[in-house]
Amino acid sequence: MMLPDWKIRKEILIEPFSEKSLQPAGYDLRVGNEAYINGELIDVKGTGGLLIPPKTHALVLTLERVKLPDDIMGDMKIRSSLAREGLIGSLAWVDPGWDGNLTLALFNASERPIELAYGERFVQIAFLRLENPSKNPYHGNYQGSRHVALSRRRKL
Repeated sequence: MMLPDWKIRKEILIEPFSEKSLQPAGYDLRVGNEAYINGELIDVKGTGGLLIPPKTHALVLTLERVKLPDDIMGDMKIRSSLAREGLIGSLAWVDPGWDGNLTLALFNASERPIELAYGERFVQIAFLRLENPSKNPYHGNYQGSRHVALSRRRKL
């Protein structure tokens, strides 16, 4: 079952919370203070935004910390206005038990740069209740993230 707006407000810890980001069946996550583009860590808050060049991969931190209980997971999608400009996201499930800011992988598939402002809504997360709480909630490599997290995959 997908959570409606009033249950999101009541059951999910999102901080800082913005009423403008609350949607009927989801919450719009905003661009946070860090991004990683072309090997460079960018202070998004200090510069007011970031520019993703054409055909470029970027990692963008969410402004919000999201904490999920053991019986709720998240599903994320790029906001349609940004998708229409050519922004594609590789967005994973957010597992039950997750707690932290999310690092999202984006790709500018267009021929023009895409600008994202600090605090701009860029991804919507919807919350789904599991039939039962997870027996093994998330405790992985990225738990507790507060900064852009590069891949922690073991390299051979």
